[in-house]
Amino acid sequence: MEINKGRGRFIFLCLAPAVLLFVVFLIIPTFDVFRMSLYKWGGYTDNKTFVGFQNFTKLFHSDKFYQTFQNSVLLIVIVTVVTFAFALIFASMLSREKLKGQNLLRVIFYIPNILSVVVISAIFSAIFDPNSGLLNSIMNLFRGAGADPILWLGDQKIVIFSLGGAMIWQAIGYYMVMYMASMANVPESLYESAGLEGAGRMTQFFSITIPLIWTNIRTTLTFFIISTINMSFLFVMAMTSGGPDGSTEVFLSYMYKEAYTNSSYGYGMAIGVVVFLFSFALAAILNIVTKRDHLEY
Repeated sequence: MEINKGRGRFIFLCLAPAVLLFVVFLIIPTFDVFRMSLYKWGGYTDNKTFVGFQNFTKLFHSDKFYQTFQNSVLLIVIVTVVTFAFALIFASMLSREKLKGQNLLRVIFYIPNILSVVVISAIFSAIFDPNSGLLNSIMNLFRGAGADPILWLGDQKIVIFSLGGAMIWQAIGYYMVMYMASMANVPESLYESAGLEGAGRMTQFFSITIPLIWTNIRTTLTFFIISTINMSFLFVMAMTSGGPDGSTEVFLSYMYKEAYTNSSYGYGMAIGVVVFLFSFALAAILNIVTKRDHLEY
């Protein structure tokens, strides 16, 4: 009995600091965001006026909010689908195929993930430069040297896709490594048996690999949503600042500008509440839709 009590105290002492930090720096600030969304406050004075749900009413009647919503959802879809597909393909190739320089390729694919967002933004800003950028130089080989330069970061119709390209390049290596770790646990005997039955590489990939790493895939799909919302803010601020004409404004950049640039802190917190609820709802729906029976091997 004394041993169990001593073990309980030890577990409590180990967990208490982490729980305390979690409550102080996450739970309390989250509740405070919800509370402050009900006030009109500039953020720098003690003058707070309770306005109830007026900030949310203003938000849902704002055309700019719907533009940021559209941009954010578009980025989530583009980055998730493309990153997911390429990360799976590269993970499968590097896990199952015998390629020369396999370890070097793994390092090369992962390097973008360890670079600062500012560095990646600078690289892609140089690539997208309309006058001396690499991308336009390549395009001019097919379009002719006298063609008008493509404004990759200046054209409202394509700038969001240019931004998505930089985010995809940054994220692929990270998710590739996660999928490779899961694929390494799939018994090779399953592939050998499938091969003897006449199943090709593609059939094995969709019938064996995908089902057996599905738990990991479900987890990463949730990561895609959260990370895209967070990372889009960093890339937007570093590459476009929301321009041109708000065509790359996303949830968090809009919230930041309203709260800290326009001194509408309460309104900014209302945006934060909507982003939180949207992220939570989308992740919950995705978790339900992708639920499958757990396969053991």
